[in-house]
Amino acid sequence: MIDTAQDLKTYRKRIRKALSNEFLRTALDNFAAAYKLSRAKAFEGIDLEALKRDIVSGQDDELPFLENLFENFKNNAEKAGVKVHVAKTAKDACEIIGKIGKQNSVKNIIKSKSMTAEEIHLNDHLEKEGFKVIETDLGEWIIQLRHEGPSHMVMPAIHLSRQQVGGLFSDVTGEKLDLEDIGKMVKVARRELRDKFLTADMGITGANFALADSGAIGIVTNEGNGRLTTTLPGVHVALVGFDKLVPDMETALRILKVLPKNATGQAITSYVTWISGANECAASRSGKKNMHIVFIDNGRLSLARDPVFSEALRCIRCGACSNVCPVYGKVGGHALGHIYIGAIGLILTYFYHGKENSRAIVQNCLNCQACKSVCPVNINLPFLIKKVHHEVMKQDGKKPAKNKILSAVLKNRKLFHSLLKAASLVQKPLVRKNEGVIRHLPFFFGKEQNFRSLPALADKPLRDQWKKLNPKVENPSLRVALFSGCVVDFVSPEQAEALLKLVDKHRVQIEFPMEQTCCGLPALMMGEEETAREVAVWNIEALEAEKYDYILTLCASCASHIKENYPKILAAENEVLYKSKILGSKIIDFSSFMTNVLRISHEEFEGRGEKVAYHAPCHLCRGLNVTKEPRDLLKTAGYEYIPCRDEDVCCGFGGSYSLQFPEISSEILNQKLDNVEKTGADILATDCPGCVLHLRGGIHRRGGKIKVMHTAEAAALNKKTV
Repeated sequence: MIDTAQDLKTYRKRIRKALSNEFLRTALDNFAAAYKLSRAKAFEGIDLEALKRDIVSGQDDELPFLENLFENFKNNAEKAGVKVHVAKTAKDACEIIGKIGKQNSVKNIIKSKSMTAEEIHLNDHLEKEGFKVIETDLGEWIIQLRHEGPSHMVMPAIHLSRQQVGGLFSDVTGEKLDLEDIGKMVKVARRELRDKFLTADMGITGANFALADSGAIGIVTNEGNGRLTTTLPGVHVALVGFDKLVPDMETALRILKVLPKNATGQAITSYVTWISGANECAASRSGKKNMHIVFIDNGRLSLARDPVFSEALRCIRCGACSNVCPVYGKVGGHALGHIYIGAIGLILTYFYHGKENSRAIVQNCLNCQACKSVCPVNINLPFLIKKVHHEVMKQDGKKPAKNKILSAVLKNRKLFHSLLKAASLVQKPLVRKNEGVIRHLPFFFGKEQNFRSLPALADKPLRDQWKKLNPKVENPSLRVALFSGCVVDFVSPEQAEALLKLVDKHRVQIEFPMEQTCCGLPALMMGEEETAREVAVWNIEALEAEKYDYILTLCASCASHIKENYPKILAAENEVLYKSKILGSKIIDFSSFMTNVLRISHEEFEGRGEKVAYHAPCHLCRGLNVTKEPRDLLKTAGYEYIPCRDEDVCCGFGGSYSLQFPEISSEILNQKLDNVEKTGADILATDCPGCVLHLRGGIHRRGGKIKVMHTAEAAALNKKTV
């Protein structure tokens, strides 16, 4: 039985244990690197975005009518001799399948890989009923022998080494095996399982598709065990979620075109099996397969009607959200899921297995957008994860003290800014004056935060310097409002100064609306949706977007949050929603503004021969889909751009995430800095103030020589003076 931590303290202990597993981290890191390349190759020549839009459009049209699709499926399947059952709950599904087994005098059951069977704990129920159950997928058989749950939805035993598997097989067979000979291990598995296939009375599978217009099911596998499970025993039971219903073969094939490519980077999977009706079967007394299809609800039908969460049912179980997740890459599936793994698991756990199993794991999300970017059906996974966190806290009826404090402070702009100004005075005895960092952490920070140096607050925030910094421009060609974000305003005003230096002579009037405050992303990250909504409304009114040509920000996270999340959290407020869309249409990141709007040229800069590496902030490259402009800007500014491994992988900051999960944040940061140092670059540039302070703090703590700065600062260094 899978045991998931019910509270954050216990969960963090398990995370630390997972982080100590060097093999796990190396294996997942190697797989992630290989997956990225193989996926890109698999989709070469395919208009993936158009294909995704077609799939999503079809799924969204079908979700409200799953019950109608089911009735069509049932009628067609029963005409072909299939018995169709409906299970409202997991318990009902288990009991139906157990009853089928008893009615057919079943003793031995073989199973093909099925996450839906894992969801309902089917094996546990059947074994208690006296059945002998054997998993026939190699990975599933391995974890069954180890009494574990899957650590990945597609590759359930990815967390195990060949030596561990070889040792396990030696124990099971009593045969001493060469722990390096994978081929021999596979032969042992085949030999051990062959008899199970031949003596099985019943086979159980899942299904990837249930075709309403024919009553057929489709099963996608990479091993031949799936076909053996459906053909050899006299009884076949397919356990199918209502979300697997599709209208026809054309719809299924459209999904099939992306499934193997997105799951493992394969052009096509090894086996795609279509089963229509009760086919001939020598093992059956009647000469026909005794075939049953059990459709399970377990919350799916109500979820399909939810205006926000219904999109989670688009999931085709490719597992890609785990493949690209930097958190999964450090701790694995047993620490990043209950039964369903990865980003989608953080959502589905709440609906299928309750808030107790969701409470801790749902907080373990960096909001890096990698899962959303790779999702073949455009599920907004990070946003839904934060929504689940909000729902769990609401159901629990209590909030952590940090949430209460954050909410109270962010809702009161004057209080928030006054506290930051007061903190800049209080910190003075703790600051290393020549380095701009805190000498030692305040008492309320734990020792685990020592993996990076923390920056000192600015002596004077940007808003208090603005009038002096920003000259009046006569007859400006553009009128721009600067949304600074908290870090630029109160920690790094020099980034805005660099901006002003760069736009000088371009006749751009940049204004700083003084009523602006935090964008609200930290509140949303912590599940404080109401606070995020209030802050959004405040900023929309403060910025008055209709007065400006652009709303410029140096913070990619702020820009992405304003552009994408403001309309979502304000969906029920029509007048403000309209204004939020105007704001979103005018928001622009720094590099895009300099490159695409001002079109700055080489003539404005003088190169110094320095090499620059680049860290692509998550909310720039994925949230805003800006990838080319920052690198072009650095080249234009006279730098030699040096590519770095995993430039677009998160640095591990995630705002409050690095405070809540410092163990994971530090591992991600150190891997990022290792990659950067290997480039031999003099400067590491990035377009996010939060990333700057996190990366700079990491470099400072390890005594590194690389200068970390905002792209604006890097460009301003080479700006010619007149």
